[in-house]
Amino acid sequence: MSANGGTRKRPTRLPSARMLQGGIAPMSNNLSRAVVPTETSNAIERVYSEWDRAWSNDDLDAMIALYAPDAVLESPLVPYMLGGDRGVIKGREQIRKLLDKAAPRKPEERTFHRRGYFTDGQTLVWEYPRAAPDGEQMDFFEVMEIKEGLIQAHRVYWGWRGVEVLKADAYYKGSD
Repeated sequence: MSANGGTRKRPTRLPSARMLQGGIAPMSNNLSRAVVPTETSNAIERVYSEWDRAWSNDDLDAMIALYAPDAVLESPLVPYMLGGDRGVIKGREQIRKLLDKAAPRKPEERTFHRRGYFTDGQTLVWEYPRAAPDGEQMDFFEVMEIKEGLIQAHRVYWGWRGVEVLKADAYYKGSD
């Protein structure tokens, strides 16, 4: 009952793309309420899951396969690992060069706790929060532009904990 004695209405939940197409689909990690066609939703879910699995396990071939040939990657890790003063690289060859240097050096606090993602069918975003169930981790916010199932652009925003690791020149295994 509401304060004026009437019955309180429950908010209407927007149907997901899967619900609109009928039937019940497996649970998705998409936290958004955007209606995304099933094929696009599946491609986004694949990138989200496979990218994290590949980076967690240093499976660089699988990671590179997720990027378009002319993809752009932006991250503070670029000048840190490759030198220079720009955090932008383009193409699978340059991305592979970065990952080849970064993967074997990932500090132990570079863990992979996250709670899902948001997408509108073109942009995929998620957070690795500093506070994780097992303690602190390096904090990042990932943004990917996806087209035809491939990453076209990837921007990585570092939180204060991640920046502290770079400032201390501690992006090495066993550095925490």
